Amino acid sequence: QVQLVASGGGLVHAGGSLRLSCAASGRTFSSNAMAWFRQVSGKEREVVAVLTWSGDNTYYADSVKGRFTISADNAKNTVYLQMNSLKPEDTAVYYCNADFEYWGKGTLVTVSS
Repeated sequence: QVQLVASGGGLVHAGGSLRLSCAASGRTFSSNAMAWFRQVSGKEREVVAVLTWSGDNTYYADSVKGRFTISADNAKNTVYLQMNSLKPEDTAVYYCNADFEYWGKGTLVTVSS
């Protein structure tokens, strides 16, 4: 089992930045990849960014390429999502995920226009 605790959401104006954090605990040594998803009410949850713990592979959704950066601090078992140039359409609940299996509680990001 892997436990995930996400934090860092909040309200920001368009063009602003936020950094989300996801602290992992439990069987983290068996985890290969971490990801951030987001979900807007009434819509399906979508993947935003993925990172392997080794750091050699990343994936970004087209909608966030060039604006979001996923990174990890292996010593702290923590994954980050740096979000710059935020847009109102980035407003969603953001979820941390381990190995496309374990989920943390979401953190709300609201971008005002």
